[in-house]
Amino acid sequence: MSAKKNFPLRIDPKLYQVLERWAADDLRSINAHIEFLLQEAARKAGRLPAGPPERPEGTAPEEKS
Repeated sequence: MSAKKNFPLRIDPKLYQVLERWAADDLRSINAHIEFLLQEAARKAGRLPAGPPERPEGTAPEEKS
């Protein structure tokens, strides 16, 4: 397991509520969901190599349909 960087995150309470519900819908923890969203944004911006998204720790694998 790779080491993770810890840092405090100050976030608007309304945005946090939105993210909390979204994470629950996707069966992720809020932390894992925020990491997932940041990875996706970094890929779209060309800051991370393309490829399958890394699954943040504590999340279930996505089912293929």
